[in-house]
Amino acid sequence: LRGVTRVFASGTKALGPFDLDVGEGEFVSLLGPSGCGKSTALRIIAGLLQPSAGTVTFPNGKPRIDFVFQDPTLLPWANAGETVRLPLDLARVPRAEADARAVSALARVGLEGFQSAYPRELSGGMRMRVSIARALAAKPSLLLMDEPFAALDEMTRQELNDDLLRLWRDDGLTIVFVTHSLGESAYLSN
Repeated sequence: LRGVTRVFASGTKALGPFDLDVGEGEFVSLLGPSGCGKSTALRIIAGLLQPSAGTVTFPNGKPRIDFVFQDPTLLPWANAGETVRLPLDLARVPRAEADARAVSALARVGLEGFQSAYPRELSGGMRMRVSIARALAAKPSLLLMDEPFAALDEMTRQELNDDLLRLWRDDGLTIVFVTHSLGESAYLSN
């Protein structure tokens, strides 16, 4: 990102000018107080928002990007397997392959055997794991995470931090992670 600025229609300057370099395979945290533009920067990287000024470039071409939001955004009528499979269905991945990738992604986040569970049957940490599995099933190279563990208790949060570091190393992901927690950013980021 070079000189990225975002001003909303209301006149609120949400970000910038902001420069950021993220290398392939890095785990970078954006740390700061509420309202400083961390989530806005993430949404610009994802292409969900356009910058008012500045440029966003991907030197090796735009990677496969997935986004994990603060809220797990699960569908109440869909079980965990269907939720994880949704982006694969939208990409027209053959059903057998999509099912296998969904089961594998759920197992990788500690939810083996939970593919038939509905959101109402899952704890907050488990719902966030489904959200992460949904992103991983699509095989991203860049994973954007907007305070995904903020609403969780400290023990669950630490467990998910450990799991996330393992997934980052195993998959060679590039991760940009938004947090308010100095400790979390120091623990996760390189």
